[in-house]
Amino acid sequence: MFDVLMRNGMVVDGTGAPAFQADVGFEGDRITLVGKANGATAAVEIDAQGKHISPGFVDPHSHADLSLYRENSAALLEPLVRQGITTFVGGNCGMAMAPLGDAYRDAVENYVNIFTQIDFESEAHWQSMGDYFGYVEQKGLPLNAAILAPHGLLRLNAMGMESRTASDDEIVAMKRALAQALDEGAIGLSTGLQYMPGSQSDSRELLALGEELHQRGGIFTSHLRSYSNTLDRAIDEVIEVAEKCDVPAQISHLFWVPDYGRLGPLFQKVVRAMARLSKYWVPPIPLDQPMAARLKQITAARSRGAAVRADIMPTTTGFTHILAFFPPWSVMGTVEEVLERFKDPEQRKRILHSIEHGKMEWPHTGPDAWTLNLFRLMGWGCARIMSVASEKNKRLEGMSVTEIARERGVHPLDAVCDLLIEENGHVLAFESMAEPDDAFTERSSFAGLVHPEVMISTDAILMGGGIPSQLFYGCYPRYLGRYVREKKLLPLENAIRKMTGLAAEQFSLRDRGHIAENAYADVVVFDYNAIGSKATFTDPAHFPDGIEHVFINGQHVVNGDRCNLEPLPGKLLRRN
Repeated sequence: MFDVLMRNGMVVDGTGAPAFQADVGFEGDRITLVGKANGATAAVEIDAQGKHISPGFVDPHSHADLSLYRENSAALLEPLVRQGITTFVGGNCGMAMAPLGDAYRDAVENYVNIFTQIDFESEAHWQSMGDYFGYVEQKGLPLNAAILAPHGLLRLNAMGMESRTASDDEIVAMKRALAQALDEGAIGLSTGLQYMPGSQSDSRELLALGEELHQRGGIFTSHLRSYSNTLDRAIDEVIEVAEKCDVPAQISHLFWVPDYGRLGPLFQKVVRAMARLSKYWVPPIPLDQPMAARLKQITAARSRGAAVRADIMPTTTGFTHILAFFPPWSVMGTVEEVLERFKDPEQRKRILHSIEHGKMEWPHTGPDAWTLNLFRLMGWGCARIMSVASEKNKRLEGMSVTEIARERGVHPLDAVCDLLIEENGHVLAFESMAEPDDAFTERSSFAGLVHPEVMISTDAILMGGGIPSQLFYGCYPRYLGRYVREKKLLPLENAIRKMTGLAAEQFSLRDRGHIAENAYADVVVFDYNAIGSKATFTDPAHFPDGIEHVFINGQHVVNGDRCNLEPLPGKLLRRN
């Protein structure tokens, strides 16, 4: 007798193979039947006739780990489970909740707090990565999580927030800390090479850490040093680590923002005009050609034997901390020191000069060479407020920087600096080249959305405040509904592989990402004719359509419009 038996469904097994009709049975937390159940019975039986059965979706790039320690983590992360995500990879972009060292504690706490607003004294009941893993395991996880060691914290623990390359001794300290994190269960190393302090690293440092990954069997992941005109060099930097250190490597949330220099303002006007036009007619311009060229670069590296892959978000709207839009020299020091700098009119003039005249020269380690100079690349209107900390400014969430500046009668830079001061530095922002998720700039991602070695990711950061991205509620249903069923960009079987088995393989998540006997019972049953998402940028908090059942480790967590995460069904997936 099975615990769960799904009869007569179309199985899309996560390998890319053609779908086939079968019964699927579970016993405990494992799949024990993929075939014909004949006369077998089960405690729970589901008629899956006319429905598809797939592995639970595996999100290769998430920040959901920043919420796992919270008492209300199940409620915070429910939107992920509701859309069929059963496993995520966290600790991305060089940022995680551990390890928390003592040598440069102020720098570490500033780095973590600016995103999470954690009260270290009352809430951080851990130091090492192993401590953190033990804490969240004891508390319980709402879904499966595999977590990377964060390069940002390793670097801060070794040398503080220094704007320079690391010394030999500091690299040794980082390697030692990485080895400990891997031994405690981290699945690899994540880097945030576009952010401080990761932006100050060089190849020598990255290759040394890559050697440690090779010794212990971990993956190297990277928020690249550039997503603009030097994107090719940024990809080569990751490929170099993969090839020289013989480790798998993952390029995070692949996208491209062109730098047209002095012609930038004209380019921005044209793009915004095309975006407005696309509500009625989408010009058939092959905007995904730059992306296609970079994908050929990845394919060429794979043909040489490098285990390099990438992930992409099915949206034109990214998000980050708004301090990342500022020149690196201006955000050095404690939060208090940074905000004091922003209060000085002369410093604001200097910041504005850096934004307007900074040159993004490789390797982007100079004080004005940062490639997240999005105000210059995409215009002041590119940024919309995602979240603030205070109640008085909640009404600004969703507004663009230019709208806030116009309302306050100030320059956009002054509006941002003033808001950061008012919010004690706690401001997250969306960014987009034109209108959020317009049909014109959407075309720039098509090559990545169909490429067989590119996974689909959410970049989720759900901590209970602000405006969530629509991806946090409907990334995978939107991908299947819009790009597979409606636009027919790729077959369903290939899409499911990109959402499940491909990520499980790349991150060595054993017995996950496939419908097969003895695999873990992470399973989604969906109606392909109905699957989709009503979540939009302006109205994101809608659970998806077409997701009928979700199981995590055999536990029935989504049943129609009901979600039950008690007892917490997830597991921490430690390396090996």
